[in-house]
Amino acid sequence: MPITEVEGRRITLSHLDRVLWPDTGTTKGELLHYYAIMADALIPYCAGRPVSFVRTPDGVQGQRFFQKRPPAGTPDWVRTSETPRKSGELMPQVQVNDLATLMWAANLACVEIHTPQWLAADPGTADRLVVDLDPGPGRTVVDCCRVALLLRDRLAADGLHAWAKTSGSKGLHLYAPLRGADSEGASRYARRVAQELERAHPGEVVSTMAKAAREDRVFLDWSQNSRKKTTATPYTVRARSAPTVSTPLAWDEVESAASPADLDFTIADVPGRLAAHGDLLAPLLDPAAAAPLP
Repeated sequence: MPITEVEGRRITLSHLDRVLWPDTGTTKGELLHYYAIMADALIPYCAGRPVSFVRTPDGVQGQRFFQKRPPAGTPDWVRTSETPRKSGELMPQVQVNDLATLMWAANLACVEIHTPQWLAADPGTADRLVVDLDPGPGRTVVDCCRVALLLRDRLAADGLHAWAKTSGSKGLHLYAPLRGADSEGASRYARRVAQELERAHPGEVVSTMAKAAREDRVFLDWSQNSRKKTTATPYTVRARSAPTVSTPLAWDEVESAASPADLDFTIADVPGRLAAHGDLLAPLLDPAAAAPLP
């Protein structure tokens, strides 16, 4: 098995020709290549945060599992932090703070990277608001785009500036940077806004968790602001039939989307988008853009 050195760390790479996405023939080596060239864009969104992984060691059509604790054999140079749980127990979790850790994780077929809306150093403070727009049966991401514009304007009325990305699955995520907030307060606020939009647009929006209520509507999942919840981090690959990516969007792309294919991006597309347009979600990282909850 080849051994490579990344930022002074020796990493043993394995099964680089293993096909992780049978429908497209995409290999683990291609996954590592994507994460290597996207590291500078991706890492700022997960650095300092406890991460959870979706692992698919035998490919996306095989067994998959959601891993929060560090995998067996985690090198001692991989940084971890202790995450408080509801029981009072502290649970160790990996932080992806550098390229070496990202490459080590990708080599373990950690296809997806998920993060909470708080930093490990301050788990009581939410520095991001997130709403997951999920299309119910009969709706698509294009319907999510229409609702995203309503949500953007509603947040702006409270002084919160929002930016969008694809989930890499079926819908969209809207983020707004926060200052001086906590997870419970962020959850309450997101729920209240989702309920307001449901009352104003009952034929398009639903805010309740019941799946039966989502037919022909877009579900605004406000619950991912909870301290115990995570969201697919920007630029993460998703373990779907194709290697899709959770991709930042410009608002004019949201406004003009005419079909789901317009917002379907894979590991083959995203590096070129980044080179052409820069990081469209970068304002989320700017402390000057953060605002308090109303």
